[in-house]
Amino acid sequence: MTNNKMNPKVDEFLGKAKRWQEELTKLRRIVLDCGLDEELKWYQPCYTFEGKNIVILQGFKEYCALAFFKGVLLKDIKGILISPTENVQEGRQIRFTNAQEIVEMEPILKAYIYEAIEVEKAGLKVIKKQTSDFTIPEEFQNKLDEIPALKTAFEALTPGRQRAYIFYFSQPKQSKTRESRIGKCMQQILNGKGLND
Repeated sequence: MTNNKMNPKVDEFLGKAKRWQEELTKLRRIVLDCGLDEELKWYQPCYTFEGKNIVILQGFKEYCALAFFKGVLLKDIKGILISPTENVQEGRQIRFTNAQEIVEMEPILKAYIYEAIEVEKAGLKVIKKQTSDFTIPEEFQNKLDEIPALKTAFEALTPGRQRAYIFYFSQPKQSKTRESRIGKCMQQILNGKGLND
């Protein structure tokens, strides 16, 4: 099964990596042992099965990660998968801060990668929540009802941007805090901008 086709672009990427070089190299070997094809996508080493994305290696400031494109569909028996941000519906990461963690977890990582390949083989898809599945906080709904221009601008945003705002406005426990967040973002919504634009 192993068709360890090491991609020269990934060799070059790892050669230039200023951070996490040893960790990413170890993760690469583990993933290639699972028989996936190696590519460089989005400036990151990405591993595919029959052309479908399975995992990607990521280096961040505080940690490096093995990220599963459809991680939410994995059983995660060890409870090690982390959502990169709360708005991410599909992808999940396993994070590392040193090479030793990777070495110790190798059998578990391989089991997760093989499971991810099976998920892809079975053609499983993530049913994404629609914006309508999320409850708009009352404070924001009142503003939408009061200000037609705000409602029009909000509805013109992409579903992902709408969800980001709904999550952001829903987080605080206190109504006052929710109102304050809404107040700060109204102009941005009117300008057709997302929360992080």
